[in-house]
Amino acid sequence: MFNRYFYLFALAVLANVSSFAQGTVEDFRRAKELRGKITNKVYQVPTQIKWNEQGDLLWYEKNTPTGKQFILVDPKAASKSTLFELSALTNALKAALNKPVDAASLVSDQIKLIDRDLVEFTYDGYVWSWNRSTSKLDKKDKAKNDRRNGYWGHRFDDSKGEPIASPDSSLIAYIKNSNIYLAKKGDPKSEKQLTFDGSLGDYYAAHIHWSPDGKKLATSKVRKAELRILTLLESSPMDQLQPKLQTRDYPKPGDAISQYTPVIYNLETSQLFPADDKLIDNQFSVSRIDWREDSRAITFEFNKRGHQQYAVLELDANKGSSRYLINEQNKTFIDYSGKRFREDIRDGKEIIWASERDGWNHLYRYNGETGAVINQITKGDWVVRRVIEVDDAKKQIIFEASGKNKKQDPYFIQYYRVNFDGSNLTELTKEDGSHSASFNKDYSYFVDVYSRIDQVPTAVLRNSDGKAVLTLETGDDEALRATGWKAPEVFTAKARDGKTDIWGIIIRPTNFDATKKYPVIEYIYAGPHSSFVPKTFIPNPSGMQELAELGFIVVQIDGMGTSNRSKAFHDICWKNLKDAGFPDRILWMKDAAKQYPYMDLEHVGIYGTSAGGQSSTAAMLFHPEFYKVAVSSCGCHDNRMDKIWWNEQWMGWPIGPEYSACSNIDNAANLQGKLMLIVGELDDNVDPSSTYQLTNALIKASKDHELIVVPGMGHSSGGDYGEKKRRDFFVKHLMGVNPPSWTAN
Repeated sequence: MFNRYFYLFALAVLANVSSFAQGTVEDFRRAKELRGKITNKVYQVPTQIKWNEQGDLLWYEKNTPTGKQFILVDPKAASKSTLFELSALTNALKAALNKPVDAASLVSDQIKLIDRDLVEFTYDGYVWSWNRSTSKLDKKDKAKNDRRNGYWGHRFDDSKGEPIASPDSSLIAYIKNSNIYLAKKGDPKSEKQLTFDGSLGDYYAAHIHWSPDGKKLATSKVRKAELRILTLLESSPMDQLQPKLQTRDYPKPGDAISQYTPVIYNLETSQLFPADDKLIDNQFSVSRIDWREDSRAITFEFNKRGHQQYAVLELDANKGSSRYLINEQNKTFIDYSGKRFREDIRDGKEIIWASERDGWNHLYRYNGETGAVINQITKGDWVVRRVIEVDDAKKQIIFEASGKNKKQDPYFIQYYRVNFDGSNLTELTKEDGSHSASFNKDYSYFVDVYSRIDQVPTAVLRNSDGKAVLTLETGDDEALRATGWKAPEVFTAKARDGKTDIWGIIIRPTNFDATKKYPVIEYIYAGPHSSFVPKTFIPNPSGMQELAELGFIVVQIDGMGTSNRSKAFHDICWKNLKDAGFPDRILWMKDAAKQYPYMDLEHVGIYGTSAGGQSSTAAMLFHPEFYKVAVSSCGCHDNRMDKIWWNEQWMGWPIGPEYSACSNIDNAANLQGKLMLIVGELDDNVDPSSTYQLTNALIKASKDHELIVVPGMGHSSGGDYGEKKRRDFFVKHLMGVNPPSWTAN
C-alpha cells in the first residue's frame, strides 16, 4: 500500500513541474487526449460530394455543431437547400424496422441522389428509397456487397477461364489443353482446335478478346515463370491454440517474370499472328490489349524490365506485322506507375500521351497512324498531375497540374483546360491553396474544395470556365482553435543545389514556450512514387501533433528524390534509395533552427513506416552525425527483400551493387545512436523477414537496439502499442527522461 501511495505522490509531483519539464505525466496525458479533444471540431466542410447521374443536381454532407447535415444543390438555379432531415429519416427507419436506428451508421458513401425528390441509401442490408417531398420510405432490394477482399498481390491463373462469346453470341472461344479452341455456342460437337503449340509452361492465356467484327481473336502466348511464395507465421490465431502458416504470392527483385507474346488468330484466313518478340524482349509487363474499332489491329503496352523503355505497339490483324506507335525511353526510369497516361482518339487516329522527356511531366499529341508527334500540348517548368477529361468533340483536355503559379506552393493542385494543339490554356481554379474538383457528367459544372494545411476548406460551385456560381461552404475552425490547437507552419529552405526550394511543415506543442529547447523529430516517408507533406487542411496529420505534445518539435519534409517536381528532382532516387533526400532534409532543419533557436538539433529523432521505415533506419546508418534516435516500423531494409514492382521501378534491373549499397542490413555495422524496430508478423506488404534480417545483422555486429514484433498485425506502424513504445523511446533517448508508466496516464 505504501508503495502505491508513494508512486501516486511521485506522479503528482511530476505533473506539478510540467511547466518546467518535458516528457512528464501531464505531457503524456495531453498527447493521449489530444485526438479526442480536437476531433469533430471543424464545421461546415463538405464531404461525400456526389452528383446525380444526369449531372443536373448534387448533394453533399457537412458536419455542424448540432450534427450532420445533408445539402442539395441546384447548379442552374445557383441554389442550395436541405436534402433531408436526418432525424425524420431515422424515425421512419425505426418505424419500418421496429428497432432502434443509429444515425451514425447511415453510411454516406452509400447514399445516391436519383432525382430532385428521390434519394436511395443502404441500411441494415437493404436498399431503401426516401421521397423528400412526401417523406415516404420504401424498402427495395437486398443490398449487394461489391467490396472485394483478399490479398493485393494475388496472381490469378490466366491459363484457365470461362469461354468468351463472340460479339453476336454465335461462337465461343476458350482455352483447353493450353490451346485456343472455338465452337458454336451450345454445340460442343462443333469444337475446333485453333492452335497446337500450347503446353503447361508455354500456354495461351484465357484472357481472350474478340475483334468487334467477330472474325478474329486476340490473346497472349505465355512463357510461365515460377512464382515466389512468401510464408508468414501467425503465432496467435483467434480460432485455435496452435500457430498457423499463411502464404502469399510475392515476386521479388531479380525473380524471373512470365513473358507474354500477344497473338491474333484470323478466323477467315486461319492464320496465327504473334507480335514480334524482338520489340518486346525482356519485358516487365505487357498490358492493355485492345482492338481497334474497325478490327484492323490490336494495340498493347510494353514495359521493358528496368523501366527505361515503355512503348505502345500495334499488331496488324491482316498482315501480322508489329510496330511501335510510341516508344518512350529514358536514361534513368520511366515513372509508369505514377505518371502514365494514354487516351486514343477516333479509333487511334490520334493519341494523347504523358511524358517527362523535356524534364517535366507534360502531355503530347501523337498521330496514331504514323507514330509521329503532332505537337506538345502542355509545356513549362511545372507538372501535369492528372488528366480529368479528354473531349474529342471540343478538342480540349481538362487536367490537374501543380507548380505553374510561381507565387504558390509548387505542390498545390490547380485545374486547367487546354486545346489539343496547346492553345488557350485556361486556369479553372486559382486561389492560394490545393484544390480538389468534383465534376458533373458533362463537365459543365464542378465543385471546387480548396484549403491549405493552415487554412480551412472553402467549397465553391463553378461553371465549365471556372467562374464561381455559388459559394457553398466556408469552413469554421473556431471550436478547434478554442482547444489551444495551432496550425502547422509551412517552411521552405534551399536544397543541396542551393537553388531548389524544399517544402515542409513545422508542428509545435499546444503549450509551446519559445524559451525552452525542443528536441526535433522528423516523420519521414520518402517513397519516390509521390510527395507526402500534407497540403490540405488536416488538424493532426499522421498523429504528429500528438507526438509534439510530449515536448517535441515535429517536422515533415519532401526532399529530393520524391515525385511531383521536375524529372531531375525525382532522379535523385534512381538506384539510390538510401539518399532519401537526407542532404536536403538536414539543410532544411538547419535553416529552420537558425530562425527558431529553440529547435535543438543536438537531439534529432526520426521515424517512419514501410519505405519510411527503411529511411528512418538509413538516417542512423548513413547520417549518424545528425540523427540520434530512430523508430522504424515494417521497413523495407533491403530492396532485394521487398516486392518486385516497387523496388525495380526505382532501383533498376538487373540487380547490381547499388542494392547492397542501399541495404540497411548490409550496412548494419554502421549503426550509431538508438534504434527501435517494430514489425507486424503478418505483414504481407513488406516481407517481415526484412526486419528480422536487420536485427540479425545488428546482433552480429554487437549493435544494441530494440525489436518489437506485434502478433497478428500486418503492415502497420505498430498500432496503439507501437505508438506507446515509440513515444516512450523518443522521450527516454531524446529528452533523457524515463517515461512515466502508461497505466498512470
